[in-house]
Amino acid sequence: MRKLVIFFLVILVGLVGCSNDTEQNKEKENVAEDGNFKNIYPLTGLGTNEPVDNRVISVMVNNHPKARPQTGLSQADIVFELLAEGSITRFLALYHSNLPEVVGPVRSAREYYFELANGYNALYVYHGAADFVNDMIVNRGTDFLNGSIYDNDGYLFKRESFRKAPHNSYLQLGAVYDVAKDKGYNIKAEYQALPFLSVDEIESLTGEQAHHIEVIYSNSYSFANVQYDYNQDSGSYTRSSDGEKTVELHTEIPIEVENILIVETSHHVIDDAGRREIDLESGGNAYLLQKGFINKVNWENRNGRIVPVKGDEEIGFIPGQTWINVVPTKPGLEQAVKISNE
Repeated sequence: MRKLVIFFLVILVGLVGCSNDTEQNKEKENVAEDGNFKNIYPLTGLGTNEPVDNRVISVMVNNHPKARPQTGLSQADIVFELLAEGSITRFLALYHSNLPEVVGPVRSAREYYFELANGYNALYVYHGAADFVNDMIVNRGTDFLNGSIYDNDGYLFKRESFRKAPHNSYLQLGAVYDVAKDKGYNIKAEYQALPFLSVDEIESLTGEQAHHIEVIYSNSYSFANVQYDYNQDSGSYTRSSDGEKTVELHTEIPIEVENILIVETSHHVIDDAGRREIDLESGGNAYLLQKGFINKVNWENRNGRIVPVKGDEEIGFIPGQTWINVVPTKPGLEQAVKISNE
């Protein structure tokens, strides 16, 4: 008899648990359907019921042709693409709303990249740098994790055998907060959200139609050039390098972004290796691409963040992911950006 009573109690507890789970799921579904999220992610404008107080992680991602396809770029909230040396660009990928397990390959630091990271109050992750750059990172108070220190430790960084150095160092992103905490860095932060457009504002967007855009970083080496193609069904853009679609290494998931900001600013070569100084403070001309339209705007650095402006007002982003391409003022936007609707 006692066993029978226990049996029915177990069944009753199970039913109550299932009922509670069902109610919680319904609550989550209702919140999602109504759009009444508790929080929004500050870099994407997308809603969530999860806390959004984790610190942004910025990662230097290799874009040498031998480093493609990369891993983790499709999950970055914002990606900056700038010339690193010669005609080769490099990415600074900002992670906050999505934290993939692995990101890379990871490459060396540059001054303008870590200054961008500082502007977004992000942990700065890179692999190696010239001594004078490492000194600047330390002296300017950047919270950093350098892969040269953790090279192939199997916890924070791992060298993969399917590629050769320096194109094979991969960040184990899940370990970043633990290692940063051990170094005494804050791993929690509060961020003011970027400006985002409402549904009505998105539906009323206008401008010159631009369904295919090419960003030319070199007239001599096609591998350096970037193409964006607008997908009317998804309302987003896919990205290609030298005509080959940018995808995730293992899944072949394509990069899809809602906003593309192309900014021009002065570049100065500072050494024989082709390293540069890039002005990310002064502002200037820019193109903003959203929903298949392109508009000429200005860009400004406001509190460390690169934003599009018209007059004195910041222009809102469409909720989602953003890529920011930085091109030199010589030759400038008119020569570096080609637009078509084919």
